[in-house]
Amino acid sequence: MNILITGGSGLIGQALIQHLNTERIIVLTRSTDRTAKLLPDNIELVTTLDDVNFNDLDVVVNLAGEAIVDKRWTSKQKDIICQSRWQITQSLVDKVQQAIKPPHSFISGSAIGFYGRQGALSIDESYQDIHEEFSHYVCQKWEAIAQQAQSETTRVCLIRTGIVLANNGGALQKMLPPFALGLGGPIASGEQFMSWIHIDDMVAVLLAAIYQTDISGPINATAPMPVTNQEFSKTLSKVLNRPCIFRVPAFILKILMGESADLVLYGQNVLPAKLLNHQFKFQYPTLQSALKQLLIKP
Repeated sequence: MNILITGGSGLIGQALIQHLNTERIIVLTRSTDRTAKLLPDNIELVTTLDDVNFNDLDVVVNLAGEAIVDKRWTSKQKDIICQSRWQITQSLVDKVQQAIKPPHSFISGSAIGFYGRQGALSIDESYQDIHEEFSHYVCQKWEAIAQQAQSETTRVCLIRTGIVLANNGGALQKMLPPFALGLGGPIASGEQFMSWIHIDDMVAVLLAAIYQTDISGPINATAPMPVTNQEFSKTLSKVLNRPCIFRVPAFILKILMGESADLVLYGQNVLPAKLLNHQFKFQYPTLQSALKQLLIKP
């Protein structure tokens, strides 16, 4: 199998590549020197899609995109977040459409931000009562562009990713310092839901999307047991054997993060219905099992 990956140097991309057992993996990157240090030696690196023959590809995995919460959402940063996803996805779709023998699968990233802020109601891929806000705007157009690759010969999967928990980057690494010092705790009311997934299960979801040709369309990449922010905080503190007595007021977060604080202050109770209906087995279905595996050394 020949696979092209964008975003291969990111947290999820690196983890996926480590678990791919295929003869040829091509990674699109802006910096071959930097990416070569992060990935195995057998990976082919290209800096332009013009160097890729899409007639030879079996699968495209599109994970590229500017980190959504690393910087304040100025108008300029919002545009960077959008265009870093939309432009590469459109370029990939154009190449797929132009191919005489296009890839049979186009696996494109998205996020549960597609649903916008939601309450405690459990929602799955069929949920339509979307809250219109920036995260939905980004994901809705991102998915719409990716869907253009759908044809009789090419299957499209849209991976609506939740909060990915890993011990080498991502959201958990940003949360750890205050919790490790015993200064962590719930954010605002703590009632907002956090739909999370262990990095190993995230990779397994992508592998399922690649190899299970009977699955397509939107796929919620979240563990089957989402938790409130308060429960997340208590569980993380318990695993670290630290107290959980502090609370972060909403106004502090808004001062620090601006509009992007909404991603933390509001959440979604997202369930992976499509995966469960396809008999997908989560290795870490509960938050405690996931955090123990990531944080407690054997």
